[in-house]
Amino acid sequence: MAAQFGRRLRKGAATTAVAAVAVAALSASQAPGVNDHGRQAAADATPSPEASASDGSATGNSPYYTDLPPLKSPNPSPSTGPAPGGAGATEAGIPATVLDAYKKAEATLREAKPGCNLPWQLLAAIGRVESGQARGGRVDADGTTIKKILGPQLDGNGFALIKDTDDGAYDGNSSYDQAVGPMQFIPSTWAWAGRDGNGDGKKDPNNIYDAALAAGHYLCRNNWDLSQQSELDRAILSYNNSRDYLNLVMRWLDYYRKGTHEVPDGTGTLPDNRSDDGTGASPTPTVPGTTTPAGSTPGPGPKHDKPGKPDKPAGGGTTTPKPPTTPPGTPSTPPTTPPTPTDTVDHLENAGTAKLTAMAGDAFDRRISTRAETEAGKAVAKVRVRFTIVGDTDTTFTGGEDVATVATNSSGVAVAPALRAGEKTGTVTVRATVVGRAVPGLDYKATVTERAADALARTGDTALTCAPGGTFANQVEVKATYKGAVADGVAATATLIKSADDPTAADKGPYFKNAEGKPVRTLTGLKTDAKGLLKLPELYADDTTGTFLLRVTTAGGATLTVELTVAAAETSSPAPSASPSA
Repeated sequence: MAAQFGRRLRKGAATTAVAAVAVAALSASQAPGVNDHGRQAAADATPSPEASASDGSATGNSPYYTDLPPLKSPNPSPSTGPAPGGAGATEAGIPATVLDAYKKAEATLREAKPGCNLPWQLLAAIGRVESGQARGGRVDADGTTIKKILGPQLDGNGFALIKDTDDGAYDGNSSYDQAVGPMQFIPSTWAWAGRDGNGDGKKDPNNIYDAALAAGHYLCRNNWDLSQQSELDRAILSYNNSRDYLNLVMRWLDYYRKGTHEVPDGTGTLPDNRSDDGTGASPTPTVPGTTTPAGSTPGPGPKHDKPGKPDKPAGGGTTTPKPPTTPPGTPSTPPTTPPTPTDTVDHLENAGTAKLTAMAGDAFDRRISTRAETEAGKAVAKVRVRFTIVGDTDTTFTGGEDVATVATNSSGVAVAPALRAGEKTGTVTVRATVVGRAVPGLDYKATVTERAADALARTGDTALTCAPGGTFANQVEVKATYKGAVADGVAATATLIKSADDPTAADKGPYFKNAEGKPVRTLTGLKTDAKGLLKLPELYADDTTGTFLLRVTTAGGATLTVELTVAAAETSSPAPSASPSA
């Protein structure tokens, strides 16, 4: 295990001085260019308001491992593995399956969200802090943890208060939520952020491939670019909203960027220090072979001299059990838990959302607002509202997600992320519900219209002429715009019409050719390109001479009429012959 300075970096005033010494020592040892990000002592740590994510945190701000990276930069040899006794090489090693999951998640996100610039080392840093790389890589061949990794129940007893949202489906606890799996997602976040990373058709938070891909998508939402330090900070804080957590993850990210290597599954280094100093339930059983029963209520417990051994009483000897303070058979009175803000919500109200309309491919210029209220109509703050896009549509929230969870502000209002219209037109339904509270949902309707143009113009002014039976030398090209901006992907129709007053298709004169080479005088299914340009196919002329009209129309009402001329080539008159008399 690497040398540690102040290994107990936990929350609490008692350890503030130790934490400060640890950070100072570590900062002095780091190579130039490693930022401290304004690290605070644990007792003074407060979430960064500008970095707070709209949906709270992926983990419910559950405890995490606080072991610091070794002071010495890693220098492992991939061919020979970690050097015996080399702390840096040991810490740098990541279990094979876990490392593979991180790298596959990075590859997937590179294709799905290239603007995010997610490094797999960030997933490794979070995985190290959250679960010690799935407890040293204790996973099966499919990447599922041998035993479930559960955080303490979030019952408000030293932790956040999050009542059950999944009926115990993921954490086995039907009273309160617990962070689950190697990336420590709480069930309410996994419900929308979960992904199938190993292609088995399931989204399992206990599977490292699924969890790593879900973590990548979570960190890449909101169009964050993780190559920018400010947005990287925001993404990390959205995972666990603590400055101490941010600084610790950044330390491991910097460490893994300097070098790492693969070690066999099950042989990774196990961390042993947590931000809560082990209070409450451990993310994994501390005694081999034991588990936390589903639905149990672990809380603060005594510290043991050694794992698995009972405490010794003060002064030695054995303890004598104390007699019960209540007569046998007397029912115990469970402690009363004060109602949370979520408990007081009676209904949701529309907080002034106006009509939602956008053209396909564009962002909606208005956002959905919902207010949580009590039965008496009083606004309720600090309530998580989940917005879900339902139905068969490709419209998403900005960032490509179809679910977003937002906490209500001091006015009880939650504002959903901006919607981006897909290519499917029609009505889109967005449903708002309260996380952890069974109150009727509130539906909002948004309309996606087809792409449109309001103006068309030729890109050139060359006269379009042709001899009878010939081919026009120049093709017709037009540019479409909408409110002065390029109108891309707009549907268009081109028709050779009878006259300016009769827009029906002509039966003679210039024509296009279809795939079989036969004359056609109407073309449908045309679309402008990314620059708003549309180049029509070649035009041909029959034996009819005269002036003809080509009309191009688009969705949105833009119209352009182009003049075509078919005329026989002029022939020069022969010069008069000389008279014989001359």
